[in-house]
Amino acid sequence: MLSALAVSALVLGAAAWLIPETWLPADTASARMALAARSTLFAAFWLLATIGILARHRFFTPADIDGSGLTTGTDMARIYQAVLQNTLEQTVLAGFVYASFAALAPDRMLGALPVAAVLFWLGRALFWHGYAKGAGARAFGFALTFYPTVMLFAATVILAF
Repeated sequence: MLSALAVSALVLGAAAWLIPETWLPADTASARMALAARSTLFAAFWLLATIGILARHRFFTPADIDGSGLTTGTDMARIYQAVLQNTLEQTVLAGFVYASFAALAPDRMLGALPVAAVLFWLGRALFWHGYAKGAGARAFGFALTFYPTVMLFAATVILAF
């Protein structure tokens, strides 16, 4: 988890301070919200994917077709449900933070936003890949998803007050 914290801090810091201003959106409310929307949409891919994977599994698995409310679920259904639940939590938090950061951050720092979304995307892929192998195998992916959002949240709180 410390390695994901270090990667997140270095990559977000570099994005916030080193990305040329010509690569950043115009300093208008609509451009900022468009950047937040694109970044959130990029992160939301994993929410869509996890919902789809669990739905497909339930549709083609007789033991799980009735859903988690009516059955105990197979091991795979429980894994897919756990990944979906965590992804939902992470995506909702990221969406709020991305919108807040886009609204409040100085324009020169906006490069951190799409980079946070890329880290989110990579983190979710690693989390999902490692989930069935246990906590150690999914920890880096979880942290790579969570820490960039926490860092943007902290920066946004500082900027807001």
